[in-house]
Amino acid sequence: MLPPVNLRPSFNITRSSHVRLTVADLAESRNFYVKALGLVVSDEDERTCYLRGLAEACHHSLVLELDEEGAGSCRRVGYRVFFDEDLDLAYAWFRERGLPAEWVDAPYQGRTLHVSDPIGTPLELCAHMETRPRLHIDFASYKGAHAQRLDHYQIFAPDTYELCAFYSELGFRNSEYLEHGDKLLGAFMYRKGTCLDLAIVENTGPALHHFAYTVSESRDIFTACDWAGLLGYGDGVERGPGRHGPGGMLFVYLRDPDGHRVEVFNSHYQTIDTEIEPVRWDAASLSTNARWGLPALEKWYFEASPFVDAPLIPPAELPKPMSLERFLLEQSAP
Repeated sequence: MLPPVNLRPSFNITRSSHVRLTVADLAESRNFYVKALGLVVSDEDERTCYLRGLAEACHHSLVLELDEEGAGSCRRVGYRVFFDEDLDLAYAWFRERGLPAEWVDAPYQGRTLHVSDPIGTPLELCAHMETRPRLHIDFASYKGAHAQRLDHYQIFAPDTYELCAFYSELGFRNSEYLEHGDKLLGAFMYRKGTCLDLAIVENTGPALHHFAYTVSESRDIFTACDWAGLLGYGDGVERGPGRHGPGGMLFVYLRDPDGHRVEVFNSHYQTIDTEIEPVRWDAASLSTNARWGLPALEKWYFEASPFVDAPLIPPAELPKPMSLERFLLEQSAP
């Protein structure tokens, strides 16, 4: 059973927008995202690199921040709100609930608000960014997997239902969800009218499991793998290429030089209309593949990028997914 959704929330979050990661070697990470994924550098200096997908007009969807000691963490995940006034409404909404809310200055963005959800996931809200020309038909500039746009994040949370209820109050709807009996283990939530902006999966959190970019052609998923191999990150092709059950998209998961997990996939179906009901998946019979493909390695289910200064909270009971290691063990049992 899913929590009720507020279809007229107090302020209007429109989509997932950007993610801020810490990295140990800025040049190496830049090389990975430009050459393997095909992102475009909007601006950079000695300590920060701002990147966007080929179809993105807004200044950045990925920010790499040099941090030699704290590399491998996520600083914040970002969401866009529709109007500047939504930021003022959000500030009041979070403060009324005793949750952190602080105004900050962020380069290339308009007014920016830092808030946290109830488990301590650090969020960044803004209504505006500087823009750059879209490069989606500038084929001469294409590199790597030709990543088009940031699509979604997946977050680990110690209680999926409780966090799903929080984001449901903010107007996030579920396209699909994962249950074991009546226990909600995974919630696939959206604001922009496709089936994902935020996935919540029960595990020790808050932590960033992955962020995902779309590609226009299915073959670009294999191109991401080829370029990862050419750059020396072949072992970081962690899962896939394959096809998901939830969402139904083709995908591959890669680990970047600092261990951050990024997904490359071939887009989603639409979910704009209010009469569309979320699809339930039974966790007992699901490895998140659709009909074919082996389960993921155990580390795919449990490893994630921690958030800076956010204490980790374990769930009441750790999930026991069908990992590749478990699958092979059961297959070899007499």
